[in-house]
Amino acid sequence: MNLKSPKKKKNKMSSKFSYSEPHICQCLTRLSTLRSDDVVTITSNRQKTGKQFADEVLCLARGLLQLGVATGDIVAISAFNSDMYMEWLLAIAFVGGIVAPLNYRWSFEEARLAMLVVRPVMLVTDESCHCWYSNFQKDDIPSLRWHVSLNSPSSDFMKMWNVLTTEMLKKNSVSSLPLNYCWAHEGAVIICFTSGTTGRPKGVTLSHAALIIQSLSKIAIVGYGEDDVYLHTAPLCHIGGLSSAMTMLMVGGCHVLIPKFEPKSALEAIERHKVTSFITVPAIMAGIISLIRQKETWKGMETVNKILNGGGGLSIELIKDATLFFPRAKLLSAYGMTETCSSLTFTTIYDPTMKTYSQHHQTVANIKYTSVHQPQGVCVGKPAPHVELKICVDGSSPVGRILTRGPHLMLRYWGEIPAKAAHSSNESWFDTGDVGSIDEYGNVWLIGRAKGQIKSGGENIYPEEVA
Repeated sequence: MNLKSPKKKKNKMSSKFSYSEPHICQCLTRLSTLRSDDVVTITSNRQKTGKQFADEVLCLARGLLQLGVATGDIVAISAFNSDMYMEWLLAIAFVGGIVAPLNYRWSFEEARLAMLVVRPVMLVTDESCHCWYSNFQKDDIPSLRWHVSLNSPSSDFMKMWNVLTTEMLKKNSVSSLPLNYCWAHEGAVIICFTSGTTGRPKGVTLSHAALIIQSLSKIAIVGYGEDDVYLHTAPLCHIGGLSSAMTMLMVGGCHVLIPKFEPKSALEAIERHKVTSFITVPAIMAGIISLIRQKETWKGMETVNKILNGGGGLSIELIKDATLFFPRAKLLSAYGMTETCSSLTFTTIYDPTMKTYSQHHQTVANIKYTSVHQPQGVCVGKPAPHVELKICVDGSSPVGRILTRGPHLMLRYWGEIPAKAAHSSNESWFDTGDVGSIDEYGNVWLIGRAKGQIKSGGENIYPEEVA
């Protein structure tokens, strides 16, 4: 494939007040200076320092410009977690493009439908989804101009699909091209797909500002810093994995990347690289705990000091096991969604410096050992500093729909008309679709989804309350 596009659209950087606009690539300066000689990415046996990583991003960005990728172009990417995946995220953002991460677990038909929604000019893949190409027809995605392999596939595959590689783009980049990062319209940078409760994926359009604000909240509340060695347990196509990756890029910590979560490879990485932090969901925590129990010795208990849980509350059993096998770790839980760029609220479940569980978990443990539920729902903690929440009640009940507003919110669903993107109320609050309450201490109690509401005797009842 010819690396020079016959017609190249002009890349235009936002000219008005661009120096004050947030951009996720602002992390590159810190990485290339303060973390210049420190290892910031580890993928298998490949390690890169801050300067090496930043240089690779800039080299790839030049290659994309040389090829003809322009401001506002959408690039779809589907791959296992790796340092090169993160390079692509930043390089696309650098040239003013918009990244559309696709789930490598999707079938080809699911991926095709998602791409028809966002109309990418480029598809970047690795071996995790090369099987898609057995069903791919040349005109399936009319917008696609380039196919790129993250690594180096077989020569037959490259010939059949005229595939470029990351190395080809970097090798043919022109170092003399002037480089300054650009912004897409409205500061959009990522289209993150979510199925929500409908089952059909929707593209959530997130801005640079939302990602940076989310990162700052995680730094402030969880306590991430440049000395952290962070294990990527969540896929980079998921908002949890993406937002945590951005957080660690901002502070300049070290990223340990395994292709996908498997308990055995995760524990090996924790012990080998002296991992200090990672995120979980209940299923991941259960898998980790189960395998640790089978080990004669466990070195991870000496190094891990931060664990952030999401995607559902941990049972009391898992909480107690986590504090047993990670005794130095501060254990937190977060509540959020893709539309809010990840976490809205945080709660500290266990703090080793205090050697105490949070008050509501102590109470629940005394009432019912197997659940963190109470009659008023599940306590998901207090809102992050940048988050504004309110409860939209119906009648005298303190329970109602959970609404939020602020710079952490998505711009809109991709394809939605901007004028119709705002909430129907004059105040433009976003309805999370969840139901709960806020107590006198500012804690948010989550009951369930609004769609499960049942009207009985003039009162609103939710299935979770009677389960």
